[in-house]
Amino acid sequence: MIGRLLGSRTKRVQRTSPLAAVRTPPDAGVLSCRVLDPVSQPVPQAEFAVMDSVGRKVVGGGTDPFGSFVAAVPAGEYRLAVSAEGYAPYRAAATVAESSLTSLGDVTLQVAQPPELPAPGDWDIEPTHSSIGFTARHIGLARIHGRFNSFAGVLRVAEDIEQSAMHVVIDAASIDTNVRMRDDHLRSPDFLDVARFSTLEFYGDRFAHRGGNRWAITGALSLHGVTRTVTLDTDYLGLGHGMEGEVRAACRATAELHRDDFTVSWQTMLARGIAVVGPTIKVELDIQIVPKG
Repeated sequence: MIGRLLGSRTKRVQRTSPLAAVRTPPDAGVLSCRVLDPVSQPVPQAEFAVMDSVGRKVVGGGTDPFGSFVAAVPAGEYRLAVSAEGYAPYRAAATVAESSLTSLGDVTLQVAQPPELPAPGDWDIEPTHSSIGFTARHIGLARIHGRFNSFAGVLRVAEDIEQSAMHVVIDAASIDTNVRMRDDHLRSPDFLDVARFSTLEFYGDRFAHRGGNRWAITGALSLHGVTRTVTLDTDYLGLGHGMEGEVRAACRATAELHRDDFTVSWQTMLARGIAVVGPTIKVELDIQIVPKG
């Protein structure tokens, strides 16, 4: 009798040993896979998303340095999506049973074809479908979101795309955070001082491909009478067509600016010693361009 009990216990431990490292409730199982590139090397930090049968995200995360992903999920039917910069998305379905391991094994991602680049020539920023926004920390707590409502720019695409150049001019007085009193203060000498410095200008002349659809655009930003080198981390979204069939291209870009670099160093403090405005500002651009007419 004791032998039978020990034998049964041993079999149970062997059967559930793949789950030993992951604690799961009785009605859950474990889902795992390893993500590889086309030459069978692991892809670290690939994004993994697990959705239920109605499309709700159940769990997600990144693969570890060995390309592995392991998660405990309720038993059920799932759809999976794996994505990584420079690779085509991978999708699959899986059924996870209670107290069991469901492994997809090795998932091999294929290199994605980069989106088609805009043709050489001059392209205008199309303001109706573009935006230039920013986010700043307020008193160390909330984030203040704003935008510039008036801007213009041109991109000169070279035959060698990395020799391209862009020039963007922003009307400083068009700053808009949806609070009139705050906007008036931001226009004042405490911040942008628009009476003296009416525009912000960026001239980018270094385009570097970072793989896939990622680019770095480096150039000179002039703000508040000071010019500094700034790099825009850019995601190129490819070509498309407008409602009237015109060709257009789109990208999203971000940069982090330090106020002190541009002498926008107004440092009023609250009684508790907290700066009213944080030292950094995140700038976000969502841009569409059309051939210069």
